[in-house]
Amino acid sequence: MLITKSFSVRVFKQVLIILQQKLNIMGLLKAGDMAPDFIFQAEDGTTKSLQDFLGSKLVLYFYPKDDTPGCTAEACNLRDNFQILKDKGFKILGVSADSEASHKKFIAKYVLPFTLIPDKEKIILKAYGAWGKKKLYGKEYEGIIRTTFVINENGIIEKVFTKVDTKNHSQQILDEMGL
Repeated sequence: MLITKSFSVRVFKQVLIILQQKLNIMGLLKAGDMAPDFIFQAEDGTTKSLQDFLGSKLVLYFYPKDDTPGCTAEACNLRDNFQILKDKGFKILGVSADSEASHKKFIAKYVLPFTLIPDKEKIILKAYGAWGKKKLYGKEYEGIIRTTFVINENGIIEKVFTKVDTKNHSQQILDEMGL
C-alpha cells in the first residue's frame, strides 16, 4: 500500500492530538484558534478529515446521545434549516460517542441530511474539549458537553457555542454569525 504525504500528515496530526490529550496540555478552544484536524469514516466507507471541509464553512456540533429529547431537537432543528445553512455556505457534522449503527438508525428515523461521526474512543470529543466533567442533580460525572463550533473556510474557529438552544440552534448560529 502506498502511503501519500497527505495521508502521513493527517495521521501525524491525529497522533499529535492524542499526545496532547494524554499530556493534558491542550487548553479550551476559542474563536481564532485553528480547529484540530481529525480523521473519520464517512457513511459511504470513505476516510475523511477536517481538511476535506476546507473551502467551506462548517458547523461541527457535539451532542450527548442519539434519539434523546434534547439531541433530537437539536438535530431536527439543523435538519429543518439545512437548506438555509447550506445556502449560506455551511456544511454540518455531528459528533457523539454513539456507535455507527446507532447513528445510522438516528439518521434514518429523522431523515438527517448530514453526517454523524461515531467517536466511541472520544478522540475528537476530547480534542475539542467536548468531553469532561458535568453535574446533574448534584452528582459529578464525565460525559459529552453539548458544544458547537463554527469553523471558517480556512479551518479557523469563528464561534464556540457552549450554551446551545437545542430547539432554535440554526437561528442561534445565524444570529451570532450576523447572517
